[in-house]
Amino acid sequence: MSPGGPAVNALVELFLVLAVLAMAVKLLMLNAWRAFLFVFPDRVRLLPDTSAERMELPPELVAPAEQLRALGFQPLGVHVEKSPLRRGTRSHDFVHPEERVFATLHLSSQGEPRLYLLTPLAPRGFVLTADSKRPTFDVPGVYRVVGMPQCPPELLLQAHRLRVRELCPAEDFTWEGRLQAGRDWYQGPGAQEIRRQNLPGLLWTLVALAIVVSLFLGGERTV
Repeated sequence: MSPGGPAVNALVELFLVLAVLAMAVKLLMLNAWRAFLFVFPDRVRLLPDTSAERMELPPELVAPAEQLRALGFQPLGVHVEKSPLRRGTRSHDFVHPEERVFATLHLSSQGEPRLYLLTPLAPRGFVLTADSKRPTFDVPGVYRVVGMPQCPPELLLQAHRLRVRELCPAEDFTWEGRLQAGRDWYQGPGAQEIRRQNLPGLLWTLVALAIVVSLFLGGERTV
């Protein structure tokens, strides 16, 4: 055996441990906020940001906003949805009082335009129709949600109108009503949807923690 053999092996082992530890830390940084949302979906804060008069749309949302206006939607304002350990997401809200529906435009994490229509129900409940992939739920009279990827606003409104038919929409379709509807969604039926969306993040967080714990326990056994 060469004189430097044990020292080289120790350096290789240290390098491997540091590489695995770095991977675990990276996994935690990417997924800890998702794990937190899975456990505490009601901790998302929905805060008013900008009034309708001062609303400025990013370039990606200008075209869909014009389509909404052509359908009779009026701008309400901008709100921010802020979860712990995560920067807030800005959402641009519109309303169609005659149709009794809110419309919200926002950018996805990939920077793509997204639209969803929301009708709060009386005494409680929601109908939500989105133009992106979304888990489908249908609890009669309480919660209906469906995703229709790549659906243009006009067809999305038609589909939403059919899904609201024979239900009883709420009465408050003001800016304050939109903010309260968002808060009620996070406190109520939206929690189950958030947990489904963030389950992979919880699992990856647990994997990362298990790696860190095993590294430290393994290090103690070799001392």
